[in-house]
Amino acid sequence: MQKISQYFSGIARHEWPALLWAFAYFFFLLSGYYMLRPLRDSLAAEAGAKNLSAMFGATFLIMLAIVPLFGWLTSRFPRRQWLPACIVFFVLNLLGFYVAWRWHVGLDVVARIFFVWLTVYVMFVVSVFWSFMADLFNTDQAKRLYGFIAAGGTVGALVGAKLTAVLAERIGSSNLMLLSAMLLASTLLCIWRLLAWQRTMHAGAAGKSEAVPEAKVGGGMLAGVLDVARSRYLQGICLYVFLYTTLTTVLYVQQADLLKREYPSLDARTALLGNLAFVVNLIAFVLQTFAFKPLANRFGVAALLAGVPLFSLFGFLALAWAPTLLVLIVFGVLRSAAEYALAKPARETLFNSLSREEKYKAKNLIDTTVYRGGDWASAVGMNALRSIAAVPAIALLAALLSGVWAATGWWLGRQNEQRSRLQASLKPAGQLR
Repeated sequence: MQKISQYFSGIARHEWPALLWAFAYFFFLLSGYYMLRPLRDSLAAEAGAKNLSAMFGATFLIMLAIVPLFGWLTSRFPRRQWLPACIVFFVLNLLGFYVAWRWHVGLDVVARIFFVWLTVYVMFVVSVFWSFMADLFNTDQAKRLYGFIAAGGTVGALVGAKLTAVLAERIGSSNLMLLSAMLLASTLLCIWRLLAWQRTMHAGAAGKSEAVPEAKVGGGMLAGVLDVARSRYLQGICLYVFLYTTLTTVLYVQQADLLKREYPSLDARTALLGNLAFVVNLIAFVLQTFAFKPLANRFGVAALLAGVPLFSLFGFLALAWAPTLLVLIVFGVLRSAAEYALAKPARETLFNSLSREEKYKAKNLIDTTVYRGGDWASAVGMNALRSIAAVPAIALLAALLSGVWAATGWWLGRQNEQRSRLQASLKPAGQLR
């Protein structure tokens, strides 16, 4: 109890409403997603690893189309309009999938569309969520609050994954979509309350220099692309994300191969993956609640950004030594938990020192197109590598890339510290690039 009390002692009274609503927002968002992720991964195993590159390619092309559309949307409409509208749009999508699945309308085609849709959906809504958080909180608040906010998503993931493991074979996969849609719709209340909190804080801060929260983000349709092209800092984030998703896909492809061979039933695979997701998020919750804040304060963001890649380096070396499903599962579970609990919230703090335009548009480009571009490139590369190299050789190559990933994370963390100090010294705070 004393440790829990110390953890929350640094939170100001006026921050509590936003902290709890942000926690709930992420809870509903990820609980709904984690009810569907095991189904998507089971469908991926059913399709076979050789078809993943095509599905990731389709996902990447859709992401390319979304970036200018999102840029136009945020330039034309204020956040209080387009943010809830995006949630309603995805709720309607889920209801459409539910109807198609329930009444067996072209299930083979719907399954492939669903795989691509869910992959696009989660990247988009999570990216927008963290952009919203970067718009609500400054860098100092991020170090204190992001661990707890991320824990909201982890608790949601725990609930969603456990419900999937329990209900998948009892009620069928289609009904999980309906439950997921209800959870996603619940985020609307959280969004409205957070917008109201920021308006209250802005009105109470006399002489505040930043843009009015309800103002349009600004910039053109391709502003995010131009921001990345002009900024080494943003390019570094692109490289970090690209390496992360590339190495994740290496594990994902191997998992798809081994799961289909050892678990031929779709519902059995869905239940197994639901249980694994539960374990991942249970570990992540403990780390987020008790480790992120003290580690971030003591060692800094740079150590957290480099630590998970270093762990991946040793994990891939272990996989090269013993390329079995058990090793892959243990490595994948621990790596995912550390990524969600430590590296992910640390990575999100990199955006707090950016302009509003960069927080939404450049970040959306990185979290969608760059992320899924890495998926596609690595899936295509894995198809080629699997024909000429065994798992140990691929794992050794992944270990080498993990070293580059760690170095990139360390550099980004040091750059972020410099930018945050410079921003804090400016009166009023300027925009950094």
